Amino acid sequence: MVRAGSASAAAGPTLAVVAREAGVSVPTASKVVNGREDVAPETRRRVTEALDRLGYVRRPRFDPARTPGLVDLVVHSPESSWSGAVLRGVEAAAYEAGLEVVVSAGVTRTRDGRRERGWLDRLAARGSSGVLLDPAELSASQYAWLDHHRIPYVLIDPAQEPPAGVVSVGAANWQGGMSATEHLLGLGHERIAVVAGRRRTLYAGARVAGYRSALASAGVRHRPEYVRHAGFDETIARLRMHELLDLPEPPTAVFVCSDRMALGAYAALAERGLRVPDDMSVVGFDDLPEARWVAPALTTVRQPLAEMAGTALRLLVRMMQGERPEGTRTELSTRLVHRASTAAPPALRPTA
Repeated sequence: MVRAGSASAAAGPTLAVVAREAGVSVPTASKVVNGREDVAPETRRRVTEALDRLGYVRRPRFDPARTPGLVDLVVHSPESSWSGAVLRGVEAAAYEAGLEVVVSAGVTRTRDGRRERGWLDRLAARGSSGVLLDPAELSASQYAWLDHHRIPYVLIDPAQEPPAGVVSVGAANWQGGMSATEHLLGLGHERIAVVAGRRRTLYAGARVAGYRSALASAGVRHRPEYVRHAGFDETIARLRMHELLDLPEPPTAVFVCSDRMALGAYAALAERGLRVPDDMSVVGFDDLPEARWVAPALTTVRQPLAEMAGTALRLLVRMMQGERPEGTRTELSTRLVHRASTAAPPALRPTA
């Protein structure tokens, strides 16, 4: 096997030849090959063009005859229940495919907001044949590194629109937002708020769009003051719930766009001496274990995390074998799981 950053005489030019062709040092050329961030865009372009022009030997494709194959699952927070569900789906599909999985928390950010480096180097050192990324927030240079080394990769629930041609698997977030809101409308609520995730992310925007579509279909007026963003943070969601309660006409129900944020909403309501669902109906999104553990159990929209992960792994195997999926985006359906956190608004409940 020829690894990234090296080449044999028979296979093609060395990295030193590439560096000389691009007019840079060997360490700089190595940085480009290994996906490092600290390279000027123009320098990266020159090195990349030299690599292609000289036919620098890249990583070989996956060899199905080699057992076992190795794939990387790169997650943001390995200890979270979200990542646990994803890992279960990947492990089951990998077992069926005869693959081994390495889990790492690679695509993370430092305190100053910069992406940490090194996971691409570890990927190359392990000789992984493919990568699953969840959630995926890659830089342009990281995408370029994976493409340059011909390492197949699939994004699970990407936060931003992926580059053209990149394969991803996600959930039907718009439909989920609509079903959550329709459930509350069906109970008789009209003053329905939404606590959304991060602005300008695909899934957060789709869930809010589904919420708005359900209101419009029911002829219920959309109130801009009922839309709050909490960045998928439980503590911020608690503050946003307090803001909603402080409105001159507070909502009677709230669609919270993640189960973790719903816990923050529960905390805010408890701090005000309000009860779920007697004083406020709450719907979450994800159907993580926390939704079943909290009291009262949370009505939520289930997105099939394990199934999404398994689908992503199967797509990755096909790509590792040289196939190309027909489409780049696969969406799995969501469904509402009705538990104990929703009820009719107080004004519509029968009196004893």
